[in-house]
Amino acid sequence: MFELKKTEGKARRGEFTCAHGTVQTPVFMNVGTQGAIKGALSAEDLKNIGCQVELSNTYHLHLRPTDKVVREMGGLHRFMTWDGPILTDSGGFQVFSLASLRKIKEEGVYFSSHIDGHKIFMGPEESMQIQSNLGSDICMAFDECIENPAPRDYVQKSVDRTYRWLERCKAENARLNQLPDTVNPQQMLWGINQGGTYADIRIDHMKRIRDLDLPGYAIGGLAVGETAEEMYDVIEAVEPHMPADKTRYLMGVGTPSNIIEAVARGVDFFDCVMPARNARHARLFTWDGAINLKNAKYTLDDSPIDSQCDCPVCRRYSRAYIRHLFAAEEMLAMRLSVMHNLYFYNKLMEKIRNALDEGTFDAFRREYSDKLGRRI
Repeated sequence: MFELKKTEGKARRGEFTCAHGTVQTPVFMNVGTQGAIKGALSAEDLKNIGCQVELSNTYHLHLRPTDKVVREMGGLHRFMTWDGPILTDSGGFQVFSLASLRKIKEEGVYFSSHIDGHKIFMGPEESMQIQSNLGSDICMAFDECIENPAPRDYVQKSVDRTYRWLERCKAENARLNQLPDTVNPQQMLWGINQGGTYADIRIDHMKRIRDLDLPGYAIGGLAVGETAEEMYDVIEAVEPHMPADKTRYLMGVGTPSNIIEAVARGVDFFDCVMPARNARHARLFTWDGAINLKNAKYTLDDSPIDSQCDCPVCRRYSRAYIRHLFAAEEMLAMRLSVMHNLYFYNKLMEKIRNALDEGTFDAFRREYSDKLGRRI
């Protein structure tokens, strides 16, 4: 499932294999929350911009079209015509993001739908059943994503409950994979480390979930209120206790600089809605830093978004034209911008992998970690 091919310091170059293909790591997963990238990108577009793994959301697909509909349509791969690996998150992040609409109990979480208010219950078994219906290659354990900062006593109780939920997820995932009509009987369950910014709670929880011998492990509950340095401190505390022969996933992170720094600390998998969300507001990444195409200085700028980029957008369109599309509120503005930003992220990961292959990652980090965080 995962082969660690090379290291440079703590940075890791690997290869992950699942039912729908082989993934070169480190990798950025392109986020299609509801089975589509916000910004009108299709599965064909994802192939063209170098996407290796698509990520979708359990909670949102459970609401519409419903996981049962997706199952009837042959699973999420067939439904969205994507033949590569898919990771589905568990709905645990919605425990955080829909705090005003939920109630947490030992058995699971009671939600009010953010769409129409109807009552929803999701526990470990329900999350596994929904993800089994979707047929993803990687299903994430149901957990509670805790806001930062949070009281230590609450964090400890939440982590203990998350561990009990993980045990239930593991049993249910194993049961579902044995059923004769399971969409993807090779679906893998990955556990999630929680603990807020308390290093000792994080370490203890990582040791406990490590003993469950799962195919992969994630660090969750970050990029939800803490500083970048606090996030890096958590990674550094947890990483020594993560199995070296299993994949490591930092959930919901982040900026290009965050990714470079997290790779340097031993992370393999990433996802974040930020590149697509920024693109929809004309905030675009380049190899010299970030630009905002709504600025008037680009009105007559005939150059591409980034002269160093060979994405389909930069090969054809000017900054001036895309700025005009935003001003005219044309949908094409978002499509072209999202395509560029996701291509940039996929190319960033390719450059990181190449640097690791060549033993030059440290030099790459020194050159780009700060530069890519600049605003031009």
